[in-house]
Amino acid sequence: MSKEINRLHPISAVIESVKALRNLILPIAIIVVTNGFNFSLNIHSEHFWETVMLFGVGGGLAILTLVSGIVKWRTFVYWFEDGELRVKYGLFVKKKRYIPFERIQSLNYHEGIFHRLFGLVKVQVETAGNKDGKPEVELTAIEKGAANAIELAMRQAKTQEVVEEIVEVEEIPSTAIYKMSIRDLLILATTSGGIGVVLSGVGAVVSQFSDIIPYKAVFNELADFVRIGAFVIGLLSFAVLIVAWVVSVIITLINYYDYTVRIEDEKLMITKGLLEKKRITLPLNRIQAIRIIENPVRQFFGFVAVTVESAGGNGESGKDKKIMLFPLMKKQESLVVLEELFPTMNWQPQFVRSPKRARPFFYRIDFIWLLPIIGASSYFLYPYGLLSVLAIPLFMAFGAWQHHTAGYSLDGKQLTLQYRMFSRITFFMEKKRIQSMESTQTYFQKRKQVMSVNATVMSGTSGTTGTVSNIEQHDVETILAWYEH
Repeated sequence: MSKEINRLHPISAVIESVKALRNLILPIAIIVVTNGFNFSLNIHSEHFWETVMLFGVGGGLAILTLVSGIVKWRTFVYWFEDGELRVKYGLFVKKKRYIPFERIQSLNYHEGIFHRLFGLVKVQVETAGNKDGKPEVELTAIEKGAANAIELAMRQAKTQEVVEEIVEVEEIPSTAIYKMSIRDLLILATTSGGIGVVLSGVGAVVSQFSDIIPYKAVFNELADFVRIGAFVIGLLSFAVLIVAWVVSVIITLINYYDYTVRIEDEKLMITKGLLEKKRITLPLNRIQAIRIIENPVRQFFGFVAVTVESAGGNGESGKDKKIMLFPLMKKQESLVVLEELFPTMNWQPQFVRSPKRARPFFYRIDFIWLLPIIGASSYFLYPYGLLSVLAIPLFMAFGAWQHHTAGYSLDGKQLTLQYRMFSRITFFMEKKRIQSMESTQTYFQKRKQVMSVNATVMSGTSGTTGTVSNIEQHDVETILAWYEH
């Protein structure tokens, strides 16, 4: 095994500095906005010292972040020795970390703008013992050949092949099982709720300028404008929605461009991204559960999203272990692919549904907070407030919809739960992957002989729980007896 000392690419100093500077943008922007943009370099101005303080502190922090990035680059080294990946870093406090290659679960690759300009890659080393969802080691910027050398050394250690020196990487055949088309990207952007996120983001930004924008004058102008007619207002609203949709499509295109899932050496390789190209590696044996998610719009057109719960730290946000496997796919097509990946599981189970007598439990609690609102609206906003009564049948229909979805299926060593809040979720779990099982029953549920059941699988620090409410009491007892060793 080579003991050659390797360093990060010098561009890693710039990347670390930019990352730190990015965290300073929001605090500085808040200071600028709250000060009302009142800055001046005139020494006789009352805002002169505020300007000097802001730019002085900001410039000092910028220099510190740049120095910090350079120090991290200069002090960070890694090498291979005795079947381990070893790293050493730190200026005043020297730290070392040794990771046996057989403990490495996966290597995740990220290619940002700086990486792609110089043909580099960021490598995140994942093990089963990651803490707080963070990778065991992160190599900020190294050449792709160096990243391939780490991957080859890991494979050789796991297959117990000992060689004296790494020469080249042997290509392992891979098969693409899913690739998102432009049509799917457009459908994903339209049905993902991204439009609401864009509109709420614009509203949040606008609200920060309440001291600058004369809202009262704007409101008066709008009141006069309303008199022109509802047609113009409707046309402007439609234009705003179209712009929000276009922005949502652009964001989705950037995040999910060239989204491809491949299977290679018992691992799923997920690649995506336009500006920042990412590759997420997910060993099949670390998948704890699979969720098929159908929001109402996608369910109507037969589309689903498939996520997997991972026992390791492969989530995109670090702490998040919910990995999007198929962001958008026809349901029948997704079931065919899942059956090929996990042939031992039943992907078309027969569900036992919640009994009819349990239906009121799905909307009864809503009346507790609805009735005061309806009463206040009817009194203070009479007569238009009386329309709030229509919320009662709407919530009853929504509860009946949830009741119609709730169910479970037991099939050998597999438990499948189905439930919904808004989106219908079908949660597939194997018995050996379930960490805990819990049943709950209130006084009112006991009178109707129904119970709720929770099943938790390992995913992140607290796990992920599937819950089906108000099913037959003897069915819950059957599930608990099935789970007992």
